[in-house]
Amino acid sequence: MPAEPALKRAVAFFDGQNLFHAAREAFGYNYPNYDPLELALSVTSLKGWRLEEARFYTGVPDNRDEPFWNHFWTAKLAQMGREGLTTYSRPLRYQNRVVKLPDGSTHSELVGHEKGIDVRIALDIVGAVLENKLDVAVVFSQDQDLSEVADELRAILKRQDRWIKMASAFPVSPTSRNIRGINRTDWIPIERAVYDKCLDLRDYRPKPPAP
Repeated sequence: MPAEPALKRAVAFFDGQNLFHAAREAFGYNYPNYDPLELALSVTSLKGWRLEEARFYTGVPDNRDEPFWNHFWTAKLAQMGREGLTTYSRPLRYQNRVVKLPDGSTHSELVGHEKGIDVRIALDIVGAVLENKLDVAVVFSQDQDLSEVADELRAILKRQDRWIKMASAFPVSPTSRNIRGINRTDWIPIERAVYDKCLDLRDYRPKPPAP
């Protein structure tokens, strides 16, 4: 069994949309008001880990489809870059979704979907492990597609005789329907008191035009 390091190096990987939806359900916030760097520092310090790097991933809508959210994410990602975070964004892909209304009629709406974000996170986690940049991968997400990464890290651990951990951090409250982290990882529930200490006080939402 490989020896557990006394000082554990941690890298944080943020699934921006997954974290936002979890925080909205848990705490009622209606836009992504978290500060990723502060959250990463808070969670890792509570565990006694040293944060080496924070990486952020999100889909961004096209300005022609959703100018509000395009403006928001463009501005927020730029600020993260200035703070030293590595960011990765991909354009959302849109599909028509048919919704059945209570009167029996149907309504078609255009819905954006992220493509490739979970794959990029998975590749970057494995890459960071192979390059020996971390001891702990802290993933701010509950996306079960990433459980396969935990299996891969176990295989690397055996091949390289190394101590490696993957953790899943996520907001939780009595209103949360999903209280499970990523399977086969250590779960780190984030309660409101911790989350609220890590709010981004900048508001990146576009201002309404003056009357």
